[in-house]
Amino acid sequence: MNTLGNIFRVSIFGESHGKWVGVTIDGCPAGIPIKAEDLLPDLERRKAGAAGTTPRKEDDLPVFATGVFNDHTTGAPLTIVFENNNTRSADYEALRATPRPGHADFVLDKKFNGYNDYRGGGHSSGRLTVALVAAGAVAKKVVSPISIKARLIEAGGNTDIETAINTAIAEQDSIGGIVECVATNMPMGLGTPFFDAAESLIAHAVFAVPAIKGIEFGSGFAAAKMKGSLHNDAIIDDKGTTLTNNAGGINGGITNGNDLIFRVAVKPTSSTPKEQQTWNNVSQSVESFTVRGRHDLCIALRVPVVIEAVTAIVLADMTLQNNAYTH
Repeated sequence: MNTLGNIFRVSIFGESHGKWVGVTIDGCPAGIPIKAEDLLPDLERRKAGAAGTTPRKEDDLPVFATGVFNDHTTGAPLTIVFENNNTRSADYEALRATPRPGHADFVLDKKFNGYNDYRGGGHSSGRLTVALVAAGAVAKKVVSPISIKARLIEAGGNTDIETAINTAIAEQDSIGGIVECVATNMPMGLGTPFFDAAESLIAHAVFAVPAIKGIEFGSGFAAAKMKGSLHNDAIIDDKGTTLTNNAGGINGGITNGNDLIFRVAVKPTSSTPKEQQTWNNVSQSVESFTVRGRHDLCIALRVPVVIEAVTAIVLADMTLQNNAYTH
């Protein structure tokens, strides 16, 4: 399914090399002031162009197809579309015979009996994260004054991002990274145990982002090595403020009012320029293979704003659910 959320429901559509990609938000509250230029700062952060990113650049100018009138949301489904103009589909012809190792090419072909759009990964492409970023920009307005900021804190195992990118370029091989996301001005009470726990919903949305392979909240995996007396966050006032934040702002699946903090692991782009081995569906044998086309050497550079977006989408949905529950 391509829909996320219960009240603030986000559905994405399109393919990497199709005519357009886009998003429909159902359940967006009416009266939110919004213009196309409001989305541009986040969309710009997602774009390629920096060293280590793909040469493919799209204008990514949002068009409100439905749900906006007089620069405000109407309460009807809000649809935002983006044209795909800079495609080179011929680069992907070889993938019909030689699926990329580490990519979804092989499983997509099998799952959809060869009818999937293989160009640029089709509907499974990172290109569709432009739709998530657009929805996230709207969601950020819904959850204000919550502020959500994510940043790349490590690339290729190195906290010196620039050095890591330069090494990847020199070696012509892709690298992954770690992105940290922090949400401040958080309210207490978002999330519902068990299956709609705050961590569960955020993790669900985060893992929908291509290339994400892991997530940890607060102290994360380090908690397994800590004593309970050290891991526990001492409560220091009647608002629930804690001296430390090993919980990452969530207790029992419910936000506790402290900063929401989590980190995600981004895998290396599977479309590395390095020669690899893969199965050839035509020759029915394993053979040498080199990926053609335009790809990111470090997709993690473009991930922070996408993580902000999916976090905002989940927080918006939880906020609207909580409002319905408490009123």
